Amino acid sequence: MKKRINLQFNSYQVQRWFKTIGAACAQFIIPLTIIQGIRTFFFPTTFDVFLLAIFSLITIVLYLEWM
Repeated sequence: MKKRINLQFNSYQVQRWFKTIGAACAQFIIPLTIIQGIRTFFFPTTFDVFLLAIFSLITIVLYLEWM
């Protein structure tokens, strides 16, 4: 008989260090996103656009508390 893997996310099972890293990341991600947006506006390269997209996604995830 195969063992079923539980793929549901329970916030009570998250380790304390993971929550601490998330809180620290939340403090720095918005200024980094703003700086990257200004840099992308003046010097648009492919890398800058991808980095801005990644920072924006992380900002949205932290703002909506999906993590």
